[in-house]
Amino acid sequence: MAPPQLNSEAPLREKEVAGSGGNGPRRFFTWEEVGLRTGRIQPYNEHWLVIDRKVYDISRFYKRHPGGARVIRHYAGQDATDAFMAFHLDKDQVNKYLKSLLIGELAPDQPNSEPNKNQLIIEDFRKLRSTVEKTGLLKPNSLFFFLIFLHIVILDVAAWLTIWYFGSSLVPFFIGVALFTTAQCQMSWFQHDLGHLSVFSNSKWNHLVHTVLMGAVKGMPAKWWNNLHFQHHAKPNCFRKDPDLNMHPIVFALGKKLSTELGMKKKKFMPYNHQHKYFFITGPGLLLPFFQFSVFYFSIKRKEWVELALIVTYNIRVCLIYIPLMGFKCFMAFYWLSRFLETSWFTWVSQMNHIPMQIDYDKNTDWLSMQLQATCNVDQSFFNDWFTGHLNFQIEHHLFPTMPRHNYWKVAPLVKSLCAKHGIAYQCKPLFTAFGDILHSLKDSGEAWYDAYIHA
Repeated sequence: MAPPQLNSEAPLREKEVAGSGGNGPRRFFTWEEVGLRTGRIQPYNEHWLVIDRKVYDISRFYKRHPGGARVIRHYAGQDATDAFMAFHLDKDQVNKYLKSLLIGELAPDQPNSEPNKNQLIIEDFRKLRSTVEKTGLLKPNSLFFFLIFLHIVILDVAAWLTIWYFGSSLVPFFIGVALFTTAQCQMSWFQHDLGHLSVFSNSKWNHLVHTVLMGAVKGMPAKWWNNLHFQHHAKPNCFRKDPDLNMHPIVFALGKKLSTELGMKKKKFMPYNHQHKYFFITGPGLLLPFFQFSVFYFSIKRKEWVELALIVTYNIRVCLIYIPLMGFKCFMAFYWLSRFLETSWFTWVSQMNHIPMQIDYDKNTDWLSMQLQATCNVDQSFFNDWFTGHLNFQIEHHLFPTMPRHNYWKVAPLVKSLCAKHGIAYQCKPLFTAFGDILHSLKDSGEAWYDAYIHA
């Protein structure tokens, strides 16, 4: 949505506010004035955002933001209240940072959120959020996550024991690959839990264990994952804000609107009208080298030496326990086949909830509507829960990203009820239908590109 226009001569409304914390007089602002402070509109170079009616200037802070510079900057010029509530466990600790950034608040005649948003939806969702907190649905079950981690360890050890006991002939080789791949993929879901601060009640423990396990067991840096994934949650399926859409347009044309624009500009990096056919290989095939390259690049560029050391430790450990059993060439085949299968598993599960949904530029809609437009669910079953790491409850996960996954099913009826009340589509489908919808969506957007490319 284009930011509101404001006469550059219009004065900011100033007024003393009691309890300003010693920072001098604060000012009252309108949404119109806040909307110009996106950092992209001249002569307004500031980055402002609103949390609970208070206006903060993050122009200097956003580069030091612990969750990443981009994720907070994506909300410049907007109301960030629901995003702030969704991402932070310890609000009191975070408020210490906010005090120094506070420059004023919304004028009394201003609504609680931007005028273009549905205030009733916002109020009802915040009531639901309050209910979730009061009923303890954000509290983790330690036994659940211990069992999750234990079964990962068992799978990992079983992979090595299979090769150690039976050798590396064809059958034990593929059994070992299956076990190793499954352990790694389940570890992906577990590190996802840690990254979202949903395993421990204390943020510091989540961060610490996430850093160690992500590096030593997955061979990837936790901060790299956080930097990308938090942006995805903040603005899902919003082009130029959700990094999961960076494959558009270099590899895929995503969403009918963006694909049509691409065709009208006569841009053709790939034969997008055939993308539903090459997704099977190209999607996982390109993600694999991207992951392997970017984890080292990120760690070195950001000087994350501890995480780099853990990544190196992981690679040394895997080499030392497998190469003596099967030789270097056989190990290379074992390892890279496992990585490709793991990446394929990850790709299909992570994209089944998003690619078939609305993909567009940031429209700055309310939190509930934005997440429901970009996400859908897959039917609940023991297998689906396990296979997807409970990301079959993608809607609930996006609405409450710090919620432990074992509680998604409990809040789902409340979310459905709220969506029904406001006429918001709540999509839930079988697993293989969700997989098929990825291809249907790619085919539709590819055809939209082709039609615009030929006829525009």
